[in-house]
Amino acid sequence: MERVAVCALLLLEVTLVNACSTLKFTEAGQCCSPCPAGYEVLEKCGKEDTKCSPCPRGTFSESQGLGRCLPCSNCPLGVPTLRPCSATRNTECECDDGFFFLAQQSVCAPCSKCMKGTGVVQECGIQGDTVCQTCSPGTFSEVDSAEKPCQTCTQCSNSEVEIRSCNPSFDTLCMDKRLHIISRPTDTEDRPGQHNVKEVEEETSPASGKLTPEDEAGSNNILAYVSVLAAVVLGLLLYVAYKCWRSCKQKQALSKARAAELGTSPEGEKLQSDSGVFLDSYSLQDNQPSKGTKRNSKQDNRLYINLPPHRKEEVERLLEEGSGRGWRHLGLALGYESEQLDPFGHGEAPVHTLLSDWAQKEGSSLGLLCSALARIERPDVVTALTCPSQGVSVV
Repeated sequence: MERVAVCALLLLEVTLVNACSTLKFTEAGQCCSPCPAGYEVLEKCGKEDTKCSPCPRGTFSESQGLGRCLPCSNCPLGVPTLRPCSATRNTECECDDGFFFLAQQSVCAPCSKCMKGTGVVQECGIQGDTVCQTCSPGTFSEVDSAEKPCQTCTQCSNSEVEIRSCNPSFDTLCMDKRLHIISRPTDTEDRPGQHNVKEVEEETSPASGKLTPEDEAGSNNILAYVSVLAAVVLGLLLYVAYKCWRSCKQKQALSKARAAELGTSPEGEKLQSDSGVFLDSYSLQDNQPSKGTKRNSKQDNRLYINLPPHRKEEVERLLEEGSGRGWRHLGLALGYESEQLDPFGHGEAPVHTLLSDWAQKEGSSLGLLCSALARIERPDVVTALTCPSQGVSVV
């Protein structure tokens, strides 16, 4: 009897805990009520239930809970505000296509891509970065994309045979059933509905010059597959040649940047920083200039690499000694990934290394640099570059 009572009490306790969303109770055993969206906790739950108050001006709370309201974010300089902050929603900023508003750092960051084997569940936009999910059984994704969801696997037809099953990273591979070797009978006796071996040889011999329709179809299919295979091999060779050329260009650009920073000759392909970390050229991807903010039609198209040395030194000094956002924020605004910026920080002059590497890229103009500086709110550096007022607004 006592065991039954204990089990009943335990069952009742588990039921009450599951029914209580906050998992907290008053001293009397009552479930603590969460504060609704747009409210924060004024007095914590204890002897009495939770007491809530509206979020103060400049703060918000998007969902119910037992926490405090969060401060509203501000759009970067030059980025229009799509929706202002309210008690139940944070500020929404109108970044360019391919970018989303990163509220934690108040910048327009590039959208992420879903890797092979995963598909897009939520596209990058006002609501945030791209949301990816591993392809479920029966679906696949063979490319890295920021828009495509997982695709349904192909089903082989009755005239095809399955060579490779579908998996999250590859579609089903099918082959025509007629592409197989037909063995001839070993006996010489005629069978009902079957030609003699001698007759078959006569029909398909070169002297007769005749082929059955099945043989002609199989021969045509073999030629088609051989042609496709040759095209694939040629494409792979071209791709390998392109990757080798691109790797050499990246090594040359990195060698020049590191040589300028350390004051040494750019000879050799392996360059080490003061900390002894090897800088792999594959970590410096061929980024495009950032387009995270709205820009006017007129823009300074002069290249940063042609800027006088004393002007470059002034820009680097301001970014190193300024109290505002530094070289990492500038790197993100120029389109670099956070992992690509880490090797720059191992040297003595990361600002010089970043700008030297970026100057080697195609289209590294003063207009794009001024636009990136405006987005990270560094008008002092923009003034040092003497960018034209019609190109980038620094107000």
